[in-house]
Amino acid sequence: MTTPLDKVLYTAHAHTVGGRDGASCSDDGRLDIQLTPPGQPGNGTNPEQLFAAGYAACFLGAMKAVSGKLNVAVPADAAIDSEVDLGPTRHGYGIAVRMKISLPGLDPDTAQKLVAAAHEVCPYSNATRGNIAVELTLA
Repeated sequence: MTTPLDKVLYTAHAHTVGGRDGASCSDDGRLDIQLTPPGQPGNGTNPEQLFAAGYAACFLGAMKAVSGKLNVAVPADAAIDSEVDLGPTRHGYGIAVRMKISLPGLDPDTAQKLVAAAHEVCPYSNATRGNIAVELTLA
């Protein structure tokens, strides 16, 4: 079951050619990248690296968005090391995500509450929930 948007706040536009051996660019010119399949020679990135970066950035934003409700300040040096696995499944191919979240200066219970609250509102978390394995750990 899908959850419709109440309101569109932003729409990203990208034009991609060549698949994993191609290129992608955004309509505003801020993104202009070459693509190279994982593990292959070349200077490009791949969809899994883009997903790892996008999910981590979004999750950090979600932590900042919920921090006020929890009366918690997200540390300025908060960071996420994300990993996205690609592999075969019985239906074709799939991905799995692991994120190590570093929240220096926060006690473990407070950090865990912040991560749990962010996981509930993060658009990437909501898009992947129940579809892929997502492991969130505190560093």
